[in-house]
Amino acid sequence: MKPAVKTAIITIAIAVVLIVGALIFVLVNQNSKEPPAATDGSPSAPVVRESSHVLDDAGEGAVTVVEFLDFECEACGAFYPVVEDLREKYDGEITYVIRYFPLPGHLNSRNAALAAEAAAQQGRLDDMYRELFETQAEWGEAQESRADVFRGFAEQLGLDMPAYDKAVADPATTARIDVDFNDGQALGVNSTPTFYVDGEKLQLERFDDLENAINAAMEGR
Repeated sequence: MKPAVKTAIITIAIAVVLIVGALIFVLVNQNSKEPPAATDGSPSAPVVRESSHVLDDAGEGAVTVVEFLDFECEACGAFYPVVEDLREKYDGEITYVIRYFPLPGHLNSRNAALAAEAAAQQGRLDDMYRELFETQAEWGEAQESRADVFRGFAEQLGLDMPAYDKAVADPATTARIDVDFNDGQALGVNSTPTFYVDGEKLQLERFDDLENAINAAMEGR
């Protein structure tokens, strides 16, 4: 084979390899690319929606606290009494909102959220919210479904059980939970509890960080 022909073949082979490599690179990056961030500095999802569950409503102009929570999360359980103390201390002064963020690693977190949402449809969210956290040690970290336990809580609360069962089985109830979860992901929530005070995400280091943030928001008004 003449040197010129051999050189041409090698050059073409190298070009083909480079082109194929470039195509693979582009395809891989297209598939793994995250959704584009907002360019105007605004969040990619609302911290609070009109449909979000409000446990305490202090009216227009009040400081708004939002908690993305997982009922099976031990850290959420540890913060629960802190939150309840703050809800009592600032009753009438803060609006408290909860949003579901069931972590995939917790087997019963979504079952618990379904129970809470089914109770919410009967106006009893706060009662189920308290029941789930106050009994977390009894069912948390179980390696099998505890849906029957949550149904028992609904019976204890005196809920309409046919309506409860229908709500738990309804795909719309799951979709309602997913709205919160998807908003949390879009906002960058990756652990629970995650708190927002007047739309600002908190970086928690101590239990009193939440109260300090509430006080700072009040003083800033």
